[in-house]
Amino acid sequence: MNTDNAKRSALTIDGRALSYVDFGGPGRPLLALHGHMSEGMSYADLAARLAPDWRVIAPDQRGHGDSDRAADYSREGYLSDLEVLMDHLGLDRAAFLGHSLGAINAYQFAARHPGRVTALVNGEGCAELGLDGSNPLAFVLNLPEGTCPSREAFVARLGPFAPFLESAVRERADGTWGLHFHPKDIYDSEDQVHGDHWADWTGSACPALLIRGAMGGVLSAEQAAQMAFRRPGTRLVELATDHFLYANDPAGFADAVRDFLASA
Repeated sequence: MNTDNAKRSALTIDGRALSYVDFGGPGRPLLALHGHMSEGMSYADLAARLAPDWRVIAPDQRGHGDSDRAADYSREGYLSDLEVLMDHLGLDRAAFLGHSLGAINAYQFAARHPGRVTALVNGEGCAELGLDGSNPLAFVLNLPEGTCPSREAFVARLGPFAPFLESAVRERADGTWGLHFHPKDIYDSEDQVHGDHWADWTGSACPALLIRGAMGGVLSAEQAAQMAFRRPGTRLVELATDHFLYANDPAGFADAVRDFLASA
């Protein structure tokens, strides 16, 4: 992939840095929102595949990547960050794409600011989740906090989580190594994204693409079908992969997004 045009920048919101990657190019703007424990740079491959028609801009959402931790991980907090980012970029309108947490943030933003979202891509973002009170990310509370003097040492501390989280290990300003997020923040954020969000999912009218991972995703076939049925203008695509759509089927994900955006 070619990321030569990618530029990392940051803006300050209430004294807190929000970092973002602008992959550049002459195309129409597409804001790409990652899920929990991920970061904006995870969209590098997708940005290359969509260029030059689309200029992908991917923030490290609060508490992730190079962005600072926030005082809270509420729905209102995430959505406020997006509004400030769009204003900072001088974007009146843009297409939105999101995965998991990012997908819910995207469609909730569209519901609250329908005039600012031209098209919506929802990758595995449920309209209702966690209504039983469980937190599927409770395992993060067992991840190591703190830092180590080397990357190898911290990866070793991750134990069985290392294959999944090695890419999240980052060198700090003081030369130590640790995760680019804090586990308790992720747990709290997951708790606060749970709920019945049907009104938000059906609260915008722009064209929408709903992508489900048919081989172990978190979005069930039944809920996906209802989401497509209850929101006019929604196209449903299923990929033969799991929840991590654009990581584990990058070509299929990009093809689905490109085809949809071409007609949106």
